[in-house]
Amino acid sequence: MLQVEVLRDLAARVLSEERFNHTLKVADWAEELARHHGVDPVKARCAGLVHDLAKEIPLNNQLRFARRWNLLKYPEDEQSPYVLHGSVAAYWLEHYYGLDDVEVLAAVANHTLGRPGMGQLEMLIYSADLTEADRDFPKVDFLRQSLYDNLEKGTLACVEHTLRYLRESKRPIHPLTQLTFEDLQRRQNVGTGSKNA
Repeated sequence: MLQVEVLRDLAARVLSEERFNHTLKVADWAEELARHHGVDPVKARCAGLVHDLAKEIPLNNQLRFARRWNLLKYPEDEQSPYVLHGSVAAYWLEHYYGLDDVEVLAAVANHTLGRPGMGQLEMLIYSADLTEADRDFPKVDFLRQSLYDNLEKGTLACVEHTLRYLRESKRPIHPLTQLTFEDLQRRQNVGTGSKNA
């Protein structure tokens, strides 16, 4: 049973004021998108509230937890431990707080890198994190509108934006984000007669 207030209080206790304000914005936007697209709004709010629960744990500790809990899947996970906070938070929520909603846990675990085969709630939290109300970068309004118009296409646009940002700032691209992009592109091309999937 998901209890919004319990998760909100947990986030308020664990996170800095600035990070907590971000999570409230993500939760608000995720809930709005969920209502618009027929996704469970309570799950969307809950996942939004706890998606960054492990974000402020020092990176060396996140890495230690990820090793202990067997969460490392790619060499890049160790090379760029800032990508681990989603999977660390999901494990923490499941094993220490008894959260047993698999969709919410998946949305928390995959909100940073994405994954091939993302479900609607996962796409929602990944995209709401990037486009919440306080985000202010060129094309953010375009991304918000894209998400409102079509969740899958909008998420593809968000992943594309992230890849472009990483390339332009000469930062490493995690293979999971590249695979997510290719998967969403393929999903868009299914049934369109396009051979360029």
